Amino acid sequence: MKPVAKLARVLSLPSAIVLVGSVMVGSGVFKKVAPMADALQSPSLILLCWLLAGLVSLSGALTNAEMAGMFPNSGGEYVYYQKVYNRFFAFIYGWSNFTVVKTAAISALAHIFAQSLVGLLFLEDEAGFWANTIASLLIILLSLASYRGVQFAGGISWVLSCVILVTIIGLSIAGFSSPRGSFANLSHNSAAFDAGAIEGMVLVKAMFIASLGAFWGYDGWNNIAFVGEEIRNPQRNLPLALGLGTLIVMGLYLLLNTMYVYVLPIENLMALSQTPGRIAAVEVIRHVSGSTGATLVSVLILCTTFNATNSSILTSARIYYAMARDGLFFRSVSRIHPRFQSPSVAIVWQAVWAVALVWSGTFDQLTDMLVFASFIFYGATALGVMLFRRSQPDVPRPYRVIGYPVLPIVFCLFCLTLVVITLIEQPREALMGLGLMATGIPFYGFWYRQNRR
Repeated sequence: MKPVAKLARVLSLPSAIVLVGSVMVGSGVFKKVAPMADALQSPSLILLCWLLAGLVSLSGALTNAEMAGMFPNSGGEYVYYQKVYNRFFAFIYGWSNFTVVKTAAISALAHIFAQSLVGLLFLEDEAGFWANTIASLLIILLSLASYRGVQFAGGISWVLSCVILVTIIGLSIAGFSSPRGSFANLSHNSAAFDAGAIEGMVLVKAMFIASLGAFWGYDGWNNIAFVGEEIRNPQRNLPLALGLGTLIVMGLYLLLNTMYVYVLPIENLMALSQTPGRIAAVEVIRHVSGSTGATLVSVLILCTTFNATNSSILTSARIYYAMARDGLFFRSVSRIHPRFQSPSVAIVWQAVWAVALVWSGTFDQLTDMLVFASFIFYGATALGVMLFRRSQPDVPRPYRVIGYPVLPIVFCLFCLTLVVITLIEQPREALMGLGLMATGIPFYGFWYRQNRR
């Protein structure tokens, strides 16, 4: 039997940590504070929401790390689900990522980059032609970078991540040192909140809606597992990258959001949510440093969305490559480039579909389903850790999740709660998401029969 070709292990631990952070830090942390302020009307609740979302994401990352250390192959959860559940569930996971979860996220990130660039250049773009064109060109350009190999595309993430980190810290220092800010703003709620006009159940619902925005900011922590086959000493480095990368991003998000509510009173942040074209972070820094600071933040958002798009393209293509290698996707997608050692065909397929989503105009609707679909699978991974402990207790585990079984159980319950509440509160988006996932069933049947011949 011909040996299965594998990708080269070239990524170090620092590179893996950078990839974790670069996928997560996109546009959410710069934009979501305004709608969160409008929903919660309390600075302390905004910070609590980011903290809780971070802790949930961290618990998910630490739980996921146990499986990542055991099965450090391309595809991440796609590989785990075959071990714990079956090939069908693994395929539905991969298919969902190709049709909705990862490709729509790439399209959305690229489009945010394009919209920011159009605004920065003062281009007239009422029809959205320039934004769609720039987003498409960005996806193509960064897909070519990933085509050149993980070290080439990873090098781009290294440079941009260093620039982003230094800039975020610098902006935070500027915000906290500004005489226009006040620590009193951190405890200043809206008049309606202080008057008790927001009832308990309404507040719980508001926290849930706000948490979806925070989870969009944290989403992508699991992407590093997709390139497990290319990480050196993966049994050690994959769990470390998942935990440390998520923890670093959590710290940055809390720092930035504390700075926002320090600089602007809650009423000002609430008012920003009524003008969708204005980005909260830009307006906060404009209040501190004028137009120069606002332009700097706009450039920072360009860098973060560029970086997140690059890392998402790099990591996500490995899922479809792994599926094709198992005979559950088009065979050509399993091809490894002889010179660049990249899953070149998988990258091309991903780019074509992501660009198609940009021009379809549907990716905004699809991204509404991202958190819902993602947490179905996040919960399945955490449950899988517990099931696999029972069915295969003697399999070597280089990393064992801390706080077992409490941490996986709590994370599972949270995922279940989020999925159920979404079904109740947003049934249209939830059912559409399930419907798109179900479109993979006939394709699975086709490839399954092909493999049996």
